[in-house]
Formats: sequence, C-alpha cells, structure tokens
Amino acid sequence: MAEIEIPHFFACPISLQIMKDPVTTVTGITYDRESIEHWLLKAKNCTCPVTKQPLQRNSEFLTPNHTLRRLIQSWCSANAANGIDQIPTPKSPLSKTHIEKLLKDLEASRSFETALENIDALATESERNRRCMASAGVTEAMVRVIQKISKQGKTTSCIELVLRILRLLWSLNNTVENNNDNIMKSLVGESFDFINSLTWVLQNNDVKTINEAMPILKLAIEVQDSTALGSLKLEFFRVIVASVIKNRALSQSAIKSAMHVLIETCPLGRNRMKIVEAGAVIELVELALEKQEKSVTEGIFVLLAHLCSCADGREQFLQHAAGIALLSKRTLRVSPTTDDRALHIFSMISKFSASNEVVQEMLRVGAVSKLCMVLQADCASYLKDKARGVLRLHSKAWNNSPCIQVYLLTRFQR
Repeated sequence: MAEIEIPHFFACPISLQIMKDPVTTVTGITYDRESIEHWLLKAKNCTCPVTKQPLQRNSEFLTPNHTLRRLIQSWCSANAANGIDQIPTPKSPLSKTHIEKLLKDLEASRSFETALENIDALATESERNRRCMASAGVTEAMVRVIQKISKQGKTTSCIELVLRILRLLWSLNNTVENNNDNIMKSLVGESFDFINSLTWVLQNNDVKTINEAMPILKLAIEVQDSTALGSLKLEFFRVIVASVIKNRALSQSAIKSAMHVLIETCPLGRNRMKIVEAGAVIELVELALEKQEKSVTEGIFVLLAHLCSCADGREQFLQHAAGIALLSKRTLRVSPTTDDRALHIFSMISKFSASNEVVQEMLRVGAVSKLCMVLQADCASYLKDKARGVLRLHSKAWNNSPCIQVYLLTRFQR
C-alpha cells in the first residue's frame, strides 16, 4: 500500500501531526489545541512558535478553526480505507462562565451534590479543565466547603469528592496564569483553620476519605508557616497516629504522607514531645515490623531517630519488646538511609539509656553481632565509625560473648 501524503496545512506546526482540534491564534497561525495550550503553559517567553510574536497565555484567546477541522475530517473519511483514523468533533472547551455557574450552584443546598459531581467529572477529564477551574477559583471554593463541613460536624459522602477535586487542582504545576502554591499559602498560611478541618476529616471519616485527605494535609503542612507549625496541638498528632499510622487498611500513599507530616513537624517547637506523647513510637515500631515499601521503612527510621533523641522517646522505644530486634534486623538490609538512622538510634540508646537489661538485650537479639557486621560490610566509613563507637562503649559487657569475643578483645582492649 502506498504511503498516504498528509496535506501540509493539516499538520500542526508544533507536533507535525494531523490536527484534531485546530485553533487559530491572534497571529493568524493555526495549531492543534492541545499542542499550543501546552506550549503556552510551558514556554518561558509566551510567543507564537512560528511568527515569534507575543501571545496571551490565556487559551480563551484561541479561536476554533471549524472550516479547517471539517476539511480534515472529510479528508480522513475519504482515506479511511487507507488506514487513516477518523477524527471526532471535539467538545467545546470548558469556559470560566460555566465554572462560575457550577460554583454558584454549590451555594444552594438543593443543587450542591449535582454541581459537585459535575465539577469532579470535569476535573478528572483533562488537565486543561483543571487549569481553567483553578484559575476560576474552584481551589478556594473546595477549601471553603471542607471548612464548612467540618464546622457542621456532620460526616457526608460528598467530602471524598471535594478532597479529590482539591488534590487534582493542587497537583498542577505552577504557571504565570495559575500559581497554585501561592493560592494555597494565602488560604492555609494565615491560621490553622484548614489544617484543623482536615484533622476533623481524618478523625471522622472512612478509609477512602482518609486516603484522599492525607496527601492534602501533607501539601498544607508544606505551605504552612514553619513558625506556626511549632504550635500544633497534641490532638493533631494523636489523630495522625490513631487514624493513619495505626490504620492498616489505608493506602501506602496515605501512610507516606503521614510520615512526611510527622518528619516535617517533629523538629519544631515541642512537637517531638507531643508526637511521643501521642504514642507514635510504639505504633511506628509495629508498622515497621510488617512488610513495607523501602521508602516507608526509611521514613519510619528517620522519624524514630528524631523521637529517640529525647529521653521519653527512647523510653517508649525500649518498652516495645521488638524495638532493638527491629533495628538489628533492618540494618544492612534496606538502604543506607535506614542504616544511618538505625545506628543513630543505637548510639542514642547506648549513650543515654543503656541499663544492664538494655545492654544484654542488644547482645541477646543480635544487635551487637550486627554492629560487628557493619564494620566488615561495604558501607560508608562514617557508618563504621558509628558502629565502632557503640561497640567501644559497652565492650566490657559484651566481651564474654563467644561469637564476638575475639573481635572485641583485639580491637577494644581495656
């Protein structure tokens, strides 16, 4: 079969493919809508790719070229037997006027659910829709809805839709036309109202809703003023631990988001003590004992290292029968990050919490042997130094062990 030559004026100057939805810019050049919108979104200098003349980033300035589209569709139909795909008539692009009507419908109780379902469908449909919706104020509207629902204190199936819409809009890349991080900073950065609303959602809703809420809480924490985060209440951390860390039905994404939130907030103010008081150490050990993704295990060990830097955190860690055994088992088996944090915890325990029972427990569960293995393993020299420091601290207590006696006596003679 002879190769079909595509008329050159049917091809988009950017993608060089047949245009499915040709639109004309103010410079008079026609492009495929998807290609030129992507160009306008990503280009540093917003100019026409062909003429180099300035263009508006707003896609509302693109005019549909219906005549060319019909010519392309006719040509495709005529060449269908030669393997040319048909091009359907594109949907009319979402307009701000339509979005504004949906937002107005949200304010009326009788049309609230229908409007929310329509917004969700549009947001799921395409990135173009999401950009248009974000610039029309849908992001702010979803935040207000979440706060309103939490203040009413009534669980509703609609909250999952609201959270999904907000997550889709928040995930957009920043552009000149739509800077979502700045929008969210203005909504989240002033007070804890939004974070308190999400905390209520975590405490009073089902697994699906929590899975949607937790990544949003992570994003909210990232844009919140760090000074303010030092004033988070104990109840916030109790909810994170009880509703997320302890909940085995949640997705890995939700667990990772919870770990991120705790790691980000832990060094600020008295948050470390609050996280310990919320029972996080025990639950983190329990979580780590189960099979987890590498990134989750790393997050657990990073957070445990933070918490074990204080006396109450170490006490809670040592209260768990499997705490030291967990460190021993995971060392040299997950990643350098996990090794580093595990050795940091060993160091903190050995220096500040090493009762005779703890020292013997380290020997009994194989922690001392694992520290010796670190010295022989192919790992960073600073990790070997940490292991050597722990072994040197309690070599007298361990030098009678038949498996490491020679090793200790030849290196750390007293």
